[in-house]
Amino acid sequence: MTTTAPVAAPPRVPEAIHKRRWAILTVLVFSLLVVVLDNSILNVAMKTIATPAPIGLGATQSQLEWAINSYTLVFVGLLFTAGLLGDRLGRKKVLLFGMVVFGLGSLLCSMATSPGELIAFRAAMGFGGAFVLPATLAIIMNVFEREEHPKAIGIWSGAVGLAIAIGPIAGGLLLAHFWWGSVFLVNVPIVIAALIGMVWLVPDSRDPKPGKLDPLGVLLSMVGLVALIYGIIKGGQDANFGATESWVPMLLGVLVLTGFVLYQRRAKHPVLTISWFRNKHFSASVVAIGLAFFALMGVTFFGVFYIQSVRGYSPLQAGLLLLPLAVAQLIFSPRARLIVDRWGVKATVALGMALIAVAFVGFLALGRHTGIWVLEIIAFVQGAGMALVMPPASVTIMASLPREKAGSGSAVNNTFRQVGGSLGVAVLGALLSTTYRSGIKDHLGSLPQGLRGPAGESIEGTLGIAEKLGPSAAGVVDPAKNAFIDAMHTTSLAAAAAAVLGLIVALLFLPGKSASYGGAMSPKASGPEQAQPSAVPADAAEADAAEGGATEADATKAPAE
Repeated sequence: MTTTAPVAAPPRVPEAIHKRRWAILTVLVFSLLVVVLDNSILNVAMKTIATPAPIGLGATQSQLEWAINSYTLVFVGLLFTAGLLGDRLGRKKVLLFGMVVFGLGSLLCSMATSPGELIAFRAAMGFGGAFVLPATLAIIMNVFEREEHPKAIGIWSGAVGLAIAIGPIAGGLLLAHFWWGSVFLVNVPIVIAALIGMVWLVPDSRDPKPGKLDPLGVLLSMVGLVALIYGIIKGGQDANFGATESWVPMLLGVLVLTGFVLYQRRAKHPVLTISWFRNKHFSASVVAIGLAFFALMGVTFFGVFYIQSVRGYSPLQAGLLLLPLAVAQLIFSPRARLIVDRWGVKATVALGMALIAVAFVGFLALGRHTGIWVLEIIAFVQGAGMALVMPPASVTIMASLPREKAGSGSAVNNTFRQVGGSLGVAVLGALLSTTYRSGIKDHLGSLPQGLRGPAGESIEGTLGIAEKLGPSAAGVVDPAKNAFIDAMHTTSLAAAAAAVLGLIVALLFLPGKSASYGGAMSPKASGPEQAQPSAVPADAAEADAAEGGATEADATKAPAE
């Protein structure tokens, strides 16, 4: 005979109920905006920075790439370690430290007098940004009620999308009125205002029992991530992942990260609790976020080239044309919880991935003279899809872990997001470049022999040389634009395939319909094993519960034999 045995409900954490939590969220969103927005602003300023002094720095294409990549390498390499230190030392302290370093790096970048200085100061910005991003999400988890996590994380996710989309607009406006350094200097007053708000509003929190720090685990995670991302970046730059400079670092990164995982499984005080990944909801959400950002960074990468190089719009106009992507995220990210309440996480994330795939297929309709409104619809659909993936997946990740591990959970979330985005730019960029080169190579015969190689590298290279040579090279302009559109179509299909893979992952592994979205993404468990004390914290156990129709009140009961 089956009876019902009571199981204690998870205790409420006092700091989780904070009367100024919405003001705190506002401060955190501003700090998040300035960190994420800066990369998309820099993309717009690239041509100006490449211009010889006094207008720019006279940076080469390789130096421009490393101005972006130095930030990415340091940022991704430190993300996980920064989240871990936040749990140990205090998330507010780590957040303040990161913002100060980021602000100083921004100020130094604005005053850089050479490409080398710009690259070094961008690395300093990446160092600071790595401490900011995981701390924001960890603090949100600790100042909000569990039932409010979906809404708060929805706003947090919307801010990420907004920053990516409005960066080109802000950059275009600044460059229209000021010198190139203004794209960095604008960060400084925002950082100062955010620091004042943090000191005044944001409470500190940390893991009460963090255990001993494992230096070897930290070192392995940093070396592995940096090597992997470096190899991905080099392969994308050269459109050749078979080159020694690409596959050797990638292989080293994979081997080191594999050693890191094996070491963590036996470590007494692991940096990363590998058992978290046994929770299929946690793992599937991490993969979904990586694939979603793989797709997002892909569309912003070749979308901007299509708008500017093929259609002839200015950088500011290009930013405005991508604004529907941000608008859709602002509309749907805070409301994704309503769809989850009705249909469940599985259906919501799968729908988001389906919309992302549809948006990429929509790129097949874009040609040289297609109405620009078609692109606007595609961008809006893409943003809506991202908004249905990011908040539910992020809440699932955070709900799968105990609250005191919020910093580490946030770091895992952001690390996979950054790795996915870097892969998107590198892999899709390499595919775009390779396909373009194949399409344009037979149309460069009218150019001098020494210029055919550089002209065939990219549409920017082709059009730039054609502009320098004047009427004698006018015959390559139309073939260049046609070749780019063909390459964009091929690349968009590859991106759509990645989104379909994310859809499959969501359908197979994410939790189904749940009566309670706050904190735990799936219904509360029913099963003999739940009646026994568990070594897994209450939040994690709830997030990994079996699917069914239990309500919040049912969390206090579980059947026992």
